[in-house]
Amino acid sequence: MSPKKSRIKDIARMAGVSIGTIDRVIHNRGEVAEKTRLKVQRILKETNYSPNFMAQVLKSKKRFHLVSLLPAPTEDNPFWKKHPLGMIRAIEELDPFPVILSQVTFDMQNEEDFQKKTGNVLSLKPDGVLLAPIFKSESISFCTRLQKEKVPFVFIDEYIEDTDFLAYIGEDIFQSGRVAGQLTDLVTPEKSDILVVTIARNIRNVHHLTSRTEGFLSYFRKSGKNKGKKIIINIPDPSTADVKNAIDKAFLDNPGIRSVFITGSRSYLIALYLGKKGFNSIDLIGYDLLDLNIKYLKSGNIRFLIGQRPEEQTYKGIKKLFEYLSQHKIPDKIEYLPVDIVTSENVDFFL
Repeated sequence: MSPKKSRIKDIARMAGVSIGTIDRVIHNRGEVAEKTRLKVQRILKETNYSPNFMAQVLKSKKRFHLVSLLPAPTEDNPFWKKHPLGMIRAIEELDPFPVILSQVTFDMQNEEDFQKKTGNVLSLKPDGVLLAPIFKSESISFCTRLQKEKVPFVFIDEYIEDTDFLAYIGEDIFQSGRVAGQLTDLVTPEKSDILVVTIARNIRNVHHLTSRTEGFLSYFRKSGKNKGKKIIINIPDPSTADVKNAIDKAFLDNPGIRSVFITGSRSYLIALYLGKKGFNSIDLIGYDLLDLNIKYLKSGNIRFLIGQRPEEQTYKGIKKLFEYLSQHKIPDKIEYLPVDIVTSENVDFFL
């Protein structure tokens, strides 16, 4: 067989049929005699023929409208500033193709705003949706509406099992909690206590932080050497005063604390608190390469950070949606990204 790639007219000549017949077999549409269909399929297999889907997309007048629904970055939580960069890179790579992106953001401290913005997304008549399902119950309702409208959706940052999502790209949340547990175990004396801090208004609805905590605790139940208490607190407001009051009480009630694990992105708030108090012997483990987190990591106030690769999540999410819509390519349901363990010695590698 010639190494030159076979064209559809070559397949038609070998099969002794028209180009239209080959097209109907490839796309499984129209009536084709069984004997002819089997013959064409055999030749397609022997020649390793694959249709040029990208050329078909370019010729098509169909424009794919993708819509993202992600949290809006804030001054105290700029983590979500990086996600649009991955989407922009994906759209730039897809520039020759008929695809556009609309970005919708919501207040991640406000379930009502999320519900309102889901209506905005649906009004845009999207062909595909990229979603960070921060609020579990509201996200399930939204995904049910997307499924009813036959709109494929891809999760990033976390996923909800009881939905018909196309794909998920991000960390294994429970496992990353276990990794955080192992890191904490390495630096905490065996009999000392560990403080677990979550900063969220409604912890019951923000299930990814709960999953991290469960993973963290499971490590100590099964593998950890530390036998001290695990003190779990939830701070509903990220204001400096609320953080100070909550942490003050935790240390007053539990003077044996020697390590603090932050389940979210605001490690810098705790680092700032510890620095002001002069608690230099406390090890702090948290998430995400925010500028302030990096500052405190380099200064030694934060011991470890766990990175989530936000740009890679959104980049891959947009590409998977486009490939599904344009080529009918079914992606892997779950794509876990590596858990990046970042220290003051290797942080510049990740920037």
